[in-house]
Amino acid sequence: MPDAAESRHAHTPASAAAGVASTLALLEGRWKLLILFQLFDGKVQRYSDLERLIPDVSQKMLAQQLRRLESDGLVERTVHPQVPPRVDYRLTAWGQALCPALDAVLRWSDQRDAITAARAE
Repeated sequence: MPDAAESRHAHTPASAAAGVASTLALLEGRWKLLILFQLFDGKVQRYSDLERLIPDVSQKMLAQQLRRLESDGLVERTVHPQVPPRVDYRLTAWGQALCPALDAVLRWSDQRDAITAARAE
């Protein structure tokens, strides 16, 4: 039996394509997926931890991408009132709900790689 959310969203092919496209647009950018994967499973990371974990990203780009993920509702930023200030980032519940979908995409990609390798033999 479909739950209430499923019954409210009976998609046509066009609306399904539009919904997926708008969701994929949230993830566009070189660094957003790397940031999200560093925050999955309830991990809380400080800004400096993210800089260390993603060494190729500039400070400006990391800050920009974190702000965008926060404004899109995927990441929550917490400023702790201390000196020096400490800022933590974590996924929102909605952001954490993205994890199974990205895991499914990764498994699908692994299948594609296996198929490509089998064809090359």
